[in-house]
Amino acid sequence: MKRLITPLLAIFFVCPVWGVPESIEKDKPNVLLIAVDDLNDWIGCLGGHPQTSTPNIDRLAEGGMLFTNAHCQGTMCNPSRISLLWGKRPSSTGFYDNHYPISKHPSFLKNHLNLPNYFAANGYKTLSSGKIFHTGRYFQVQGPRTGQWRNGLDQKVQNKLKGWHKTWDFGPQDYDESKFTDYITATWVADQLGKKSDKPLLLACGFYRPHVPFFPPRRIYDSFKDIKLPEVIEDDWDDIPPEARKLSMSNPKIPTHDWMKQENRWQLAVHAYLASVRWTDEQIGRVLDALGQGPHAKNTIVVLFSDHGYHLGEKQRWSKFSLWERTTRVPLIVSVPNGLRGRTDQPVELLSIYPTLIDLCGLGENPKLEGVSLKPLLKNPNAEWKHAAISTLGQNNHAIRDQRWRYIRYADGTEELYDHQNDPHEWTNLAKNKSDSIRQKVINRLKTYLPKMNVPQRGG
Repeated sequence: MKRLITPLLAIFFVCPVWGVPESIEKDKPNVLLIAVDDLNDWIGCLGGHPQTSTPNIDRLAEGGMLFTNAHCQGTMCNPSRISLLWGKRPSSTGFYDNHYPISKHPSFLKNHLNLPNYFAANGYKTLSSGKIFHTGRYFQVQGPRTGQWRNGLDQKVQNKLKGWHKTWDFGPQDYDESKFTDYITATWVADQLGKKSDKPLLLACGFYRPHVPFFPPRRIYDSFKDIKLPEVIEDDWDDIPPEARKLSMSNPKIPTHDWMKQENRWQLAVHAYLASVRWTDEQIGRVLDALGQGPHAKNTIVVLFSDHGYHLGEKQRWSKFSLWERTTRVPLIVSVPNGLRGRTDQPVELLSIYPTLIDLCGLGENPKLEGVSLKPLLKNPNAEWKHAAISTLGQNNHAIRDQRWRYIRYADGTEELYDHQNDPHEWTNLAKNKSDSIRQKVINRLKTYLPKMNVPQRGG
């Protein structure tokens, strides 16, 4: 396999200003990052759907720490991944959507080291395959380019409406499973895990499914029967402010929930999503098996995450691009060799992955990071935790999540408040009741977590 060196490294390696050691001990732990695109809580250990089947993700959770209340910082691919990998909030960087790749902003890249390049500067060998960054190639050494949005062998299934995004499709595929993009990614990563290394490894694999198009192999698709649909109520939009409708429900390239119901596509799409999740779980299993059977089994930290969640009819909408629980909540598992096993419902952020890993690997603090290390919760899942999870969709639109409440504030000042103890589906917006003093105290408290900085969107 030919190794590819990214030309962007030239602007990244400015180690003296970071005070990074020139060498690293050989016994530093390896890191395996597993990213899954558009995966919501439909995994067994989170219980998000009664028919989900994810035995391999579940066994990773059993061997590590499961964060049941984890949230992304940007509710679409590009801002979420930039935030996670550069350790900065969208409100601090201006990367709010998918249209402005970070590669077009050399001044930002010059002044901020992303996670893999920070590890490379500290003596790690860094490799990746699949989708880790939304655009661009920022790893020191990379594997095969398996990052096509659509495999060339994929066959159209649905007759789509004019104007739909080209990736919006769902249904089983019949070509050789070994030629699926995620299978190729898992094969390459598994091969790397079977090799010894003279340096500690940071190895990342990014799986595309269940991102649209929901195209699982027919074998897996046919294994699901009598699909159960998410719970939806007809008047769910009645108590949300106009800004929520404008921000979350106005993308003409995404099918409407009404269309899904009228055309009898809802059950088909849920079916294909569940099968896509199961397919990706099989590939994760191949990677975990390779790790367990290889030379790095006892000295590798494993982190599994999704970049954001996904609506499949909940709140009568599809895709991400919202500030509700279905979009912001993500699977997050951290497994540390000989570490504590368990789960915690403390609110945490994907922004914490970068500082957590450099903390666990003893690489020293990166002062430009805005996240906090999860190490206290890895030692004690019930440890005191004064942080909340903040998610952002466009300038000045934020959601704050603590253990019980979700507070949303839009740029025009309108609000939503949901009590997850009594309303896990977020069907009742309590912010409309201005006379309730208890609710107002909750809002006033959660407001204190709102980002102080909200820089304008970066242009192309």
